[in-house]
Amino acid sequence: MAATTGTAGLEVLRTGPLTTVQDSGRAGHASLGIGRSGAADAASYALANRLVANPPGAAALETTLGGLALRAHGPATIAVTGAPAPVTVDRRAAAPDTVLHLRDGAELRLGTPPRGLRTYVAVRGGFDVAPVLGSRSTDTLAGLGPDLPAVGDVLPVGPPPPGFPVIDHAPVPPVPGDEVELRVVPGPRDDWFHPEALDVLLSHPFEVTARSDRVGARLAGPPLRRAEHEELPSEGMVPGSLQVPPGGEPVLFLADHPVTGGYPVIAVVITADLARAAQARPGARLRFSVAVNHRSTRGR
Repeated sequence: MAATTGTAGLEVLRTGPLTTVQDSGRAGHASLGIGRSGAADAASYALANRLVANPPGAAALETTLGGLALRAHGPATIAVTGAPAPVTVDRRAAAPDTVLHLRDGAELRLGTPPRGLRTYVAVRGGFDVAPVLGSRSTDTLAGLGPDLPAVGDVLPVGPPPPGFPVIDHAPVPPVPGDEVELRVVPGPRDDWFHPEALDVLLSHPFEVTARSDRVGARLAGPPLRRAEHEELPSEGMVPGSLQVPPGGEPVLFLADHPVTGGYPVIAVVITADLARAAQARPGARLRFSVAVNHRSTRGR
């Protein structure tokens, strides 16, 4: 993943707990068993690219719980969005959600965000790593896409786009903290559960456990009891699916979810709330409510 001599790039000095390269994902390959992947918090990722005037889909870095450090090889224009990790440039505090200009040799460092989980770093020109099946996203479940950045790698930066940043700062709503509200559409398999199971889902908080990753958030809470115990043939899965294994504690599928699954899905988080779900860190409590104008599939 290292840049060639003389090519602009950002050298990795520290990766933090997990840093991956992400873009808008590799759509259109589900029939081959390949998921879309892409940025878990698509809204924060898109904002980072807009701030530096990149076209939609340019590759950026997604880092979990901060800890990332980069050194500029050549001048670079960047933006940091998502979970509000403390940002420094050459040890001086810098603001997130703004356009930042790095001189040659400057060091960007991210601390641990006080809330939220995933922070995005976009660079003007995008990270010019090799695409796989048309995408520069790293799919951690399938093992597709660029390798995880390692200390010493120089991530190459592509040519700058023709446009220029038009704003210096973007006001954004706060990233969710310890309590995250998510709207769901019941079904498609809510009729595989006891009638009270959906009420339990909608009336009790569920805690994000430490066994969570880009594939999904494993939740702890009152078990959602099944009425049907036969085997369910594998069927397609989408981001936001709340799949319930035999133990009754749901798994909320995120960006690197499998494309099929054999456990019933009691409800699906709506697309508009997936960014909030992606920022729920271990220990956060999720509360679910039925999205307006949607109702259960039970009895159809």
